[in-house]
Amino acid sequence: MPNRLADSTSPYLLQHKDNPVDWQEWGAEAFAEARSRDVPVLLSVGYAACHWCHVMAHESFEDETVAAAVNADFVAVKVDREERPDIDAIYMSATTALTGHGGWPMTCFLTPDGDPFFAGTYYPKAQFLQLLAGVKDAWTTQRDRVLESGTHISGRLRELSAPAHGQALDGTALARAVEQLARQFDHRAGGFGHAPKFPPSMVLEFLLRHHARTGTDSALAMVEATCEAMARGGIYDQLAGGFARYSVDASWVVPHFEKMLYDNAQLLRVYTHLHRATGSPLARRVALETADFLLRDLGTHQGGFASALDADAAGVEGLTYAWTPDQLSEVLGDHDGRHAAELLRVTATGTFEHGSSTLQLPEDPLDPAWWADARSRLLAARAQRPQPARDDKVVTSWNGLAIAGLADAAVLFDEPRLLEAAQSCARLLLDAHLVDGRLRRASRDGRVGAAQGVADDYGNLAEGLLALHQATGAAHWLTACAGLLETTLGHFRAEDGGFYDTADDAEALFTRPRNAGDNAEPSGQSALAGALLTYAALTGSPEHRSAAEQALAAAGHLAGQDPRFAGWTLAVAEAALAGPLQVAVVGHDEAAAALLRVARRSSSPGLVLAHGSPDEPDVPLLALRPLLGGHAAAYVCHGFVCDAPVSEPAALEALLGEPLRAARPSAH
Repeated sequence: MPNRLADSTSPYLLQHKDNPVDWQEWGAEAFAEARSRDVPVLLSVGYAACHWCHVMAHESFEDETVAAAVNADFVAVKVDREERPDIDAIYMSATTALTGHGGWPMTCFLTPDGDPFFAGTYYPKAQFLQLLAGVKDAWTTQRDRVLESGTHISGRLRELSAPAHGQALDGTALARAVEQLARQFDHRAGGFGHAPKFPPSMVLEFLLRHHARTGTDSALAMVEATCEAMARGGIYDQLAGGFARYSVDASWVVPHFEKMLYDNAQLLRVYTHLHRATGSPLARRVALETADFLLRDLGTHQGGFASALDADAAGVEGLTYAWTPDQLSEVLGDHDGRHAAELLRVTATGTFEHGSSTLQLPEDPLDPAWWADARSRLLAARAQRPQPARDDKVVTSWNGLAIAGLADAAVLFDEPRLLEAAQSCARLLLDAHLVDGRLRRASRDGRVGAAQGVADDYGNLAEGLLALHQATGAAHWLTACAGLLETTLGHFRAEDGGFYDTADDAEALFTRPRNAGDNAEPSGQSALAGALLTYAALTGSPEHRSAAEQALAAAGHLAGQDPRFAGWTLAVAEAALAGPLQVAVVGHDEAAAALLRVARRSSSPGLVLAHGSPDEPDVPLLALRPLLGGHAAAYVCHGFVCDAPVSEPAALEALLGEPLRAARPSAH
């Protein structure tokens, strides 16, 4: 019989619904049961695409012996970290504090009041059984010490979550961050630090913006080297597009094969912006292939985007993606197979496991037509292999990132299909995920879950809606964003001007989580800072500008300590220094379209764009902005000081270039 996860909307929880372990979802009922039975809570946290989560499930949670021990002496609670990032954040802090490292599956033991007293990650079956017995014994014979430990750990975590002293992120601080990143930069293989290497999307966006504002060549060079190394390595799917979660080596050769929506949405935007800055054909190709991957492999029938593709297929990691020379020849024939093996660095000894290789593309093919045909045939053959499972829940935050990336790529590359996909996704989120004026975290198959939205859901969706407004000119996206930001200012704001991860009326945990670090995606605080700043520039609202500046200052200490974990905070700070640079284009004819193309080519991090009919009442930047002699016109304001309107693209280009040159002397 299924356990109490059978009605969940989470694919991860549903993977465990037939376990003999009597799992239940996080909630007051679970802790009430723990109190009534006088037993601890076993909290297991993971996600659907997690390789070691699957391993522990097969070894332990599907085992009758393990299940008997858990069911007899614990209340078992399963949490999808992607659906409940607030719970994950709190107990991951405890796990890291107790063990020195974190990861998933996360295994915690809690008192019936929710205080953690023991934590770890993956345990093999034999070790896990020993752990269960040891925890049971401690709970029975050393209860006072266990409770004291849990209270101490919870208290210490509350102290650590207190806001740090604010620190302004001025031009000097941003230049210092670039210098710190340069010292950590891998000049041989791109990226930062050593193996394993994760795509540093937000850091790359910061460096692009810094280069645009200051002209610092080293910032752009780090972006170009990293983006090319990733795009030519095994971490990038050379056949279908899209990036894997991370590389297990320092050279981007062997990935951990899961593909996450949040990575690909952010990388789509980075490669789009790199092309805008440099005209790189590689950046354009990778951006469009990544967009195609999102639409083809992660798109849902409802218009949203699924969360991830698994690392495994038929229980084997990389089975779908790795190749041997013989397998290439089977598909392409001996001659073309050998050529493909040389081109893609597929060797007899292999770069992956069991003599197989990941596919790399160190150089562009000399015959693009041949490569297009070979790629198509290899992809068709790969489709006949076992395929990775898909986590098809639609997460608000990550879909907001996808909306922003697709909208930016659509207008820069003139791809209307991408813009329509972004709008369909936004409509789904606003229609299904916005319930009684408040966001929900996720849905699946059109059914919205009960978990309330957290700060990054609001911030990243707001960012996406603002990108859509600037791409389409439609006022309703700006209006929808205003409602989201009003909610966050009323329910998420902290005493120092930063933001908590959860609302003030959300479920009470032993501490209210607040994480300013930008890790796999922007933190809620930095996402909201960016959306508030852009909204302020589009509307002229001093309240929203002030809120953005306070949120940036609240994260300034982290940005100074290690800019690798404050990439989006730093990127938003670049926009704050460079802007607001407001551009309003009035008109709907080809002359207006030409002005829009010029504005969209600008890399200024402070630029915002409004366009549409003169005196559009719901778009503040278009108010009192008439046509110029009956013709389309562009109005440019820098720091709320406005130039005379222009109607020629060359004149607009000159106006947009001047603020960038004026900003450069202050950078150093």
